[in-house]
Amino acid sequence: MAQELLQATGIAKQYGSVIALRNANLSIHPGESHALLGANGAGKSTFVKILTGVINSSAGQLSVDSVATCFSSPAQARQAGIASVFQDPALVSDLTVAQNLRLTGTPRAGFARALDDLGITGFDPGEQIADISLPFLRMFDLARALAHQPRLLVLDEITAALPTDLADRVFDSMRRHTAAGGSVLFISHRLEEIIEHCGRCTVFRDGRDVATFVPREGGESRIVQSMLGDSAGLVREEARRSSVSFDGVKPQLEVRSVAAGEQLADVSFAVRPGEVVAVVALEGQGQDTLFEGIAGAQKFDSGEVLIGGNPLSASHPAKAIARGVAFVPSDRAHALLPQRPISENLALPLFRRTRTWGPIPQKTVSAKVTRTVERLSIDTRAASQARRLSGGNQQKLTIGRWLTAGFDTLLLFDPTRGIDIGTKHQIYDLIRDIADEGAAVLMYTSELREVNLVADRAVVLYRGRMVAELAADVGDEALLSAAHGFTNTHSHSGKGATS
Repeated sequence: MAQELLQATGIAKQYGSVIALRNANLSIHPGESHALLGANGAGKSTFVKILTGVINSSAGQLSVDSVATCFSSPAQARQAGIASVFQDPALVSDLTVAQNLRLTGTPRAGFARALDDLGITGFDPGEQIADISLPFLRMFDLARALAHQPRLLVLDEITAALPTDLADRVFDSMRRHTAAGGSVLFISHRLEEIIEHCGRCTVFRDGRDVATFVPREGGESRIVQSMLGDSAGLVREEARRSSVSFDGVKPQLEVRSVAAGEQLADVSFAVRPGEVVAVVALEGQGQDTLFEGIAGAQKFDSGEVLIGGNPLSASHPAKAIARGVAFVPSDRAHALLPQRPISENLALPLFRRTRTWGPIPQKTVSAKVTRTVERLSIDTRAASQARRLSGGNQQKLTIGRWLTAGFDTLLLFDPTRGIDIGTKHQIYDLIRDIADEGAAVLMYTSELREVNLVADRAVVLYRGRMVAELAADVGDEALLSAAHGFTNTHSHSGKGATS
């Protein structure tokens, strides 16, 4: 066998009293797609940051082609043939595409070729990054990495929140890269992607590597067992939905014929107390506009939203919040105060109104925060700053801040994006518990399997229009077919259909 392209031995990283990596070992062969797996907080992101020169390790050794090395910057890593694409694209939002390319010395011709290979056409190099949707930013970031012709391509949760068609283009790119002799380090919490597209995997748990094997041979059960250890037995792929009929129950949330530019047209549906309704859509079908409009982050051109039977005139998110509407966006960075402690993030909604300003009732606030932390099992080892939490714990925090304050209507936009299977199931249970307590839940998910696991029914958007309302257990094939605009079969009104 050819010598290893990358060898990581005994990698460790400590931030004060918080140990992010204890003893991580991993090797990657030329021409290999190698998966890095682990629960949130296992040390995957820290390892990737060390590998790509974002941070330095506290101990251990990296070797490339059997030569010991240490990268002090991403630029050094790129020069050594290691290029990365992170879950949150490393692009400056206030600059154009062309300006971002210049920042990293990316050749325009190579970038254009990579985009063409990915099937992305008609891009404007003068377009500002802030005006491009997240899925296409990820594809742009991938094209930028490929333009450097890396020997090792590091893909950290790139497929999280990508629609099926774009994810398939990523996998095609991986196959081309390894066929040409390059290697891929692939990180994903979607285990079916690992099994199908990676030849080997290494699993991290509690800052250490605990197993390396062929995922297709080990299967999902071995992956989960390796990731979670003794906790693996607690994960069950069982659907939970309401056991009561919603016939005759007045809606908590009603959306009536809303429209917004070219994004939405004549969308209507209802969500009743105790019900979870999933929104199913491919990328760019208007789902983001729908959620932001209900939450008051932008205005609809026509139509209306009713909360508890009364019109919601939400010209600002504060007005929606005042009516008991809580919105948890997919971008955790926008939902949290990353530099502030867990306690302040959870308590913030309690003081959103000026009349609540003044001396803080510490005992009351502390009791509410403590109850939320315990209910969500938030890891408080890095409690001083929210940004130091793992992705899964950050997501719990974004939901938990509204549990502290209370709500009647919960809007969740891709709430399990980029988090591990164990934490996903905790959030699934939390969503169902919230609904069972009487809240109306509207949830968009980019993972079709979650519809059956969590929702009572699904509404499908295609080209900005609601094209189907389906039972939650109709199956991935029917959901995907409807999401592509094929709605002649499988339509089902469901027991909670709009009256």
